[in-house]
Amino acid sequence: MNKNGLVRNHRPKIIGLIRLFDVGIIILTLACVLSFFQLEFDDKQLWWVLCAVMSFEFFAELSTLYNAPRGVNLYVESTRTLGAWLGAILVITIFSQYKSDIIEPVYKTVFWSWSFFVPIFLILWHLMLRNIINYSRSLGRNTRQVAILGATDIGYELKKTFDKNTWLGFSFIGYFDDRQEEQRLQGKVIINGDIKDLIKKVNSHEVDIIYITLPLKAEKRIKEILAILADTTAVVYFVPDLFGFDLLRSRMENIDGIPVISVHDTPFYGIDGILKRLFDIVIASLILVLISVPLIIIAIGIKLTSPGSILFKQRRYGCRGEEIMVWKFRSMTASDNGDYVKQATKNDMRITPFGDFLRKTSLDELPQFINVLQGRMSIIGPRPHAVAHNELYRGQIKGYMLRHKVKPGITGLAQISGFRGETDTLDKMEGRIYYDLKYIRTWSILLDIQIFCLTIFKGFRNNQA
Repeated sequence: MNKNGLVRNHRPKIIGLIRLFDVGIIILTLACVLSFFQLEFDDKQLWWVLCAVMSFEFFAELSTLYNAPRGVNLYVESTRTLGAWLGAILVITIFSQYKSDIIEPVYKTVFWSWSFFVPIFLILWHLMLRNIINYSRSLGRNTRQVAILGATDIGYELKKTFDKNTWLGFSFIGYFDDRQEEQRLQGKVIINGDIKDLIKKVNSHEVDIIYITLPLKAEKRIKEILAILADTTAVVYFVPDLFGFDLLRSRMENIDGIPVISVHDTPFYGIDGILKRLFDIVIASLILVLISVPLIIIAIGIKLTSPGSILFKQRRYGCRGEEIMVWKFRSMTASDNGDYVKQATKNDMRITPFGDFLRKTSLDELPQFINVLQGRMSIIGPRPHAVAHNELYRGQIKGYMLRHKVKPGITGLAQISGFRGETDTLDKMEGRIYYDLKYIRTWSILLDIQIFCLTIFKGFRNNQA
């Protein structure tokens, strides 16, 4: 048995053991809490355990908690563990609404204590496991000797990833490239040899894994190299150089065995789309109940302070570029909605005194929670722009229309990052689009919750509005 291949050869068994230990921690923690409160384990707690274990494993699978122990850092793994456990607790609490005796009053303290300690112990166990693995690697076990074939930008970035994430257990041997010097990346890499030198190192067991990072245009050469490497025992990966593409929520799929890579995509497929919509419906409904009285007061204030309608409705682009009508409380004397829309500016004479207050406190946006329930908008997402502004900027900012892969939002990552209000220069609009696309690339339900909370604490008041 090759000691360097211990985890790789037995990976399914290792993952199975990790899952088993996670289940054991869930059960053992409950037993300890019950013992602390001097209570007996009965049928009710059996229901807790069954629901928790099945739900935790379900949400862990959704978040790919167990799929990539080498490729996920501790923070991401901890977040996924916590998310899976919160999902399990949510299932139990929802189930308890239909079967009220599942969590009897005498057991409520036990239940919430158990709920609190389980994720702590799970994360500590995973941290301990990582330390054991790292110690094993420090002894020369469970490591991989890797080489990069192709002195390219993607190869350089891959090497930096190896250096930054030492817990991956990769020992970098060097770059290998037999192309002309002018075809290689200059100044950043040192070439350790050509393909023949690499083959010698593979045959002498100095290299376990080879990453091919040659450009896509070198297809013929890549095929030749793969044919040569097929006569070795090295593990070979091909890393497609997609740096030249403006990727948005890209992922690898296959259609009847044919691999395909999505270049521009939406994050809201399947369960993610359902979670996003549930979040919108629940939060928008709660907020509309809470602000019902302020809505009436603001409506009266608008009528008393300036002539015109209470609501301002404007055509804007929604998801997939479809036109939608976005509602706001009217804050200006003008209601531009044609092919030319003059953007509001600071000290704009068209803004009414009461409207100025509404804009600076974001109260003019409140009717958009109705748009959320209608399905036109989301709580969190890129802010919708007037159709005229979209047509203006789509030709000036690269990837501008990609922000329409998702529903527009009442608030978003750009707004809490300082790009709220007037965008009187192209640089400001580019900054807003940068954060809009970053939001789509990195979306998670936890990110939505984070943006929502930050908006509450710092997003409503803004003198730039």
